[in-house]
Amino acid sequence: MQFYDVARILTTHGLKGELKVDVITDFPEQRFAKGQQLYLKNQLEQVLTVASSRPFKQFWLVQFTEISSLEAAEKLKGKTLVVSKEDQHDLPQGVYYYRDIIGCQVVDNLTGSNLGIVTGIESPGANDVWEITETSGNEYLIPYIDEVVKKVDIDSKKVYVELLEGLRDED
Repeated sequence: MQFYDVARILTTHGLKGELKVDVITDFPEQRFAKGQQLYLKNQLEQVLTVASSRPFKQFWLVQFTEISSLEAAEKLKGKTLVVSKEDQHDLPQGVYYYRDIIGCQVVDNLTGSNLGIVTGIESPGANDVWEITETSGNEYLIPYIDEVVKKVDIDSKKVYVELLEGLRDED
């Protein structure tokens, strides 16, 4: 069975075992919905069932039915929550899991030239922002919007873009 990281447990919140997590998943509302089952990475026998969750600043607060005390929650600090592949849903066309995008080659849609590799994804607000690393090691960010990302080919691990002026420093 395959598992994918969805959050890192940062600390406790309150006295009843609620946890503050740093979200890695692209779908926190789905992953932390009441009744969803998550696992601890490297301790897959430990099933955690979401009792409640809510956004909290740039993090999420999650309460699990199996964790009802501050002492029990303290033991989970620093651990990673994972979801099984079987618990993931099919996505609509044009929507991708982060793991499908990270590692893709970025290709200029007009010239065909290699612009780098997607090495990270951030979700600061209205749209995702992809971190691109060039072969030289230089990094730049591009927004995941229709004006920039023209085509995503998951099978060939390539994304085709038309960069707007100012997105990439060119010497």
